[in-house]
Amino acid sequence: MSMYAMPVAKLIDAFEKLPGIGHKTAQRLAFHILGMPTEKAMDFAKAIVEAKRTIQYCSVCGDLTDTDPCRVCGNEKRDRSIICVVESPRDVAAMEKVREYKGLYHVLHGVISPMEGIGPDDINMKTLIQRVGGGETREVILATNPDVEGEATAMYLAKIIKPLGVKATRIAHGLPVGGDLEYADEVTLAKSLEGRREI
Repeated sequence: MSMYAMPVAKLIDAFEKLPGIGHKTAQRLAFHILGMPTEKAMDFAKAIVEAKRTIQYCSVCGDLTDTDPCRVCGNEKRDRSIICVVESPRDVAAMEKVREYKGLYHVLHGVISPMEGIGPDDINMKTLIQRVGGGETREVILATNPDVEGEATAMYLAKIIKPLGVKATRIAHGLPVGGDLEYADEVTLAKSLEGRREI
């Protein structure tokens, strides 16, 4: 039996289902919501419902959007000859923060992971191949995460893209700006040496 009233216990349980939220944090969030003025709590609930109702996947790139196509795909000023392939919509947001990339995106919504039973048909790969095969693309930037699954997905995509006559590139990996050599792991250091360039 819960030590909380049923609505409070249900709220805590709902927060616990969010990624990275343990029981203590769920309790803290639930009590914060309960301590808010009713009007602000209702605004919070409305924001969740509105986002769930109005947000969809872009029919071109697969990013989250409230318009179709999304603002990037619909922007005629973007370089349509370059597609940056990322794992999730969060990666698009991270790339856009930099304000350096002017091409288009393609969101895979995951990576190939045989250990978890995720194959090429389980992620948004077919539409990428269709886009690349359309003839307008000259380069695909593979910007999956530098972990085992991300590397495997990038290698798989490169093998499929290259025969289409399109250049497949991989984002650089290595030491972050401000990082110390002594704290870097062996894989990061190896990637840093591989990706070295003349100055």
